[in-house]
Amino acid sequence: MQLQVARIGKPHGIRGEVTVQVLTDAPGDRFVPGMQFVVEPASAGPLTVESARWNKDILLLAFEEVQTRNEAEALRGAKLYVETEELDEDDDEGWYEHELVGLDVRVGGKVVGKVSGLHTMPVQDLLVVTVEGGSEVLVPFVEQIVPEVNVGDKYVVVTPPPGLFEVNSDAGATPDDGDGAGTAGDRPAGDGDNA
Repeated sequence: MQLQVARIGKPHGIRGEVTVQVLTDAPGDRFVPGMQFVVEPASAGPLTVESARWNKDILLLAFEEVQTRNEAEALRGAKLYVETEELDEDDDEGWYEHELVGLDVRVGGKVVGKVSGLHTMPVQDLLVVTVEGGSEVLVPFVEQIVPEVNVGDKYVVVTPPPGLFEVNSDAGATPDDGDGAGTAGDRPAGDGDNA
């Protein structure tokens, strides 16, 4: 099975380094020289880590296949995946982003949108919900607001506080555009790295 461990952000410098949004609990294990990633889109990969270093809270990666800033720019937004079979099948307290994307979002029995992403943040994760009209709403992925996730029947139940969908519906606003480091996406939300 493939798990996403990072999303490439903007280039850094002129030698082909890129910033990445880290989506794993174990960046020290995932981003080491010689590690090869499956890339989405496939035309951009595979990519092999040449070096990895931290600049404050931002992880910078250099790849053997990328030598220039222009080549690095072409990778912006690409997703990096690893192959793993070490998933904890008994884990019922967390979900991977790919399990959530596409699920209907129900409020009071009415479908109000679809899950289109998951932002893993230091304090709490945020569900990205695309509502009618195409705008995105960021919903705190906590039990009080998202009390039910039913992957089998393809829906989540949301009990938003008053105004949540209006306040958080700034189209295009996201907590991280991929230029900085995030946390914890190579795992189910709220759990440790099992891979």
